[in-house]
Amino acid sequence: MAPIPLLRLGTRGSPLALVQANLARDTLAKAHAELAAPDAVEIRVIRTTGDKVQDRALAEIGGKGLFTKEIEEALLAGEIDIAVHSAKDMPTALPEGLHLSAILEREDPRDVLFAREAGAGIDALPRGARLGTASLRRAAQLLNRRPDLVVGPLRGNVETRLRKLAEGQVDATVLALAGLKRLGRGPAGGVVLSLDEMLPAPAQGAICIEARLNDPRVDALLAAIDHRATAIAVTAERALLAALDGSCRTPIAALAEIDATGALHLRALLATPDGARLWRTERTGAAGDAARIGTEAGAELRRQAGRP
Repeated sequence: MAPIPLLRLGTRGSPLALVQANLARDTLAKAHAELAAPDAVEIRVIRTTGDKVQDRALAEIGGKGLFTKEIEEALLAGEIDIAVHSAKDMPTALPEGLHLSAILEREDPRDVLFAREAGAGIDALPRGARLGTASLRRAAQLLNRRPDLVVGPLRGNVETRLRKLAEGQVDATVLALAGLKRLGRGPAGGVVLSLDEMLPAPAQGAICIEARLNDPRVDALLAAIDHRATAIAVTAERALLAALDGSCRTPIAALAEIDATGALHLRALLATPDGARLWRTERTGAAGDAARIGTEAGAELRRQAGRP
């Protein structure tokens, strides 16, 4: 008879999701000797709607929650104990009874531009180049700088998107550096975009662990692996997103960082989908005020954009 796992972990089944799930498991094992034993942590793959529907943009089929819905249902049903997600996939409003219990240390949040001509940056793309991306955020920022680009949807995992680029289905695409590094690929052949060229999605590069409320055993296990600086930054970025009613239909970018003095610095961006208008704001304050800083930055962007 197989041993009963001490912790059941739910995740999507993509190569990157599995790497992240294993990273969460390994981090827990380092923090708790009992979780280092073989079979102490069971990883369960759960296929989500976002994984099943690959021929349409997320905005057309319901938004980023489609990558979490089925996993959260399993969590609420008690079929798993924790769920591991890319933090940028998380809606700002979680289902009743769930919360983000821990955030792992963030990987590099920047984006990487890949073009058919290896090493080509934004300005080196041919006029009218076809940019493949399902991200309104990436499209808007690139179109703001290069309005001649022709943007079309491109979904799938890292290998799928790079294969479609190599086949000539698109002339360029953009991928998260964090995912590339976790997959052991790195940015080889691409150009890492500066934060001035491409501000990342809120919570990009962070892995979050979702759990049930009022589950002290699980929360105690997760408390040991919660990375404070990352959690503070993600709190500010998600507060901004909430203030803007952010969804996959709105190009929003944000990055919060704690500087050498311990202060929190947040830069944020809101754009029209065509990139014609782009509004920016920055805020600096105490790390303990992360939620307020994010909310105020979101309100400022709303005012700039003329939103009620």
